Amino acid sequence: MNPALYDELTPWYRLLDPLDDHAAEVAEYVRALDTAISPAPRTLLELGAGAGNNGYFLSQHYSCTLTDLSEPMLRLSRELNPGCRHVPGDMRTLRLGETFDAVLVHDAVSYMTTLEDLAAAATTAFVHLRTGGAALFLPDCLRETFREQTDEHGGEDGNRAFRCIEWMWDPDPDDSTYTVDYAFLFRDETGVKAVHERHVEGLFSRTDWLRVLSGAGFLVVTDTWEVATDGGERYSGEMFVCRRP
Repeated sequence: MNPALYDELTPWYRLLDPLDDHAAEVAEYVRALDTAISPAPRTLLELGAGAGNNGYFLSQHYSCTLTDLSEPMLRLSRELNPGCRHVPGDMRTLRLGETFDAVLVHDAVSYMTTLEDLAAAATTAFVHLRTGGAALFLPDCLRETFREQTDEHGGEDGNRAFRCIEWMWDPDPDDSTYTVDYAFLFRDETGVKAVHERHVEGLFSRTDWLRVLSGAGFLVVTDTWEVATDGGERYSGEMFVCRRP
């Protein structure tokens, strides 16, 4: 079952995750792919494309196929990216019978909560790459970089508004998951509704990531991305750049 955020709450999703927030970060992904692949990539498959925010900017550089497990999220992406191909599918089992120059696996990979799940997603990326192609894996955090944190979100659109507290924490440091709790307040012409939702996400060490990706057949190097917001804040993360030999 999909979390409510990716199902019945999708009409609110654009307020939570604005399109423009993705532009600078996607530019970093394009840099990494264009550096890793020769000749330059023309086609790209995104596994776990969600509402299509990354796809919007990626499609300015590549011919994109966008896949996701959630049909409501794919509907949002189709509205935003009518020129992209959209395919429903699970990143652990998807088999399109074709290859691409590049594969992107963004933060949806965080829903791989076991090493077996992670290995299945890595295999899916590998079998969809041409020889010499490259995949980017972008987990939200690694075991080495994880820290408990709380973020606040909010947005308004006409008579609709929402507020959200996102609390990322790890109830059991000895297992391979962490927890993200969302407390939402939604307001529209009918009043205010409160929703709590819990997401359980995978948390693996850098060594685990490298072992799984190498085991799928990739040649792996690590890289970093960093972007600055208009307010002067800086965000960064680690990415695994994986070439198919």
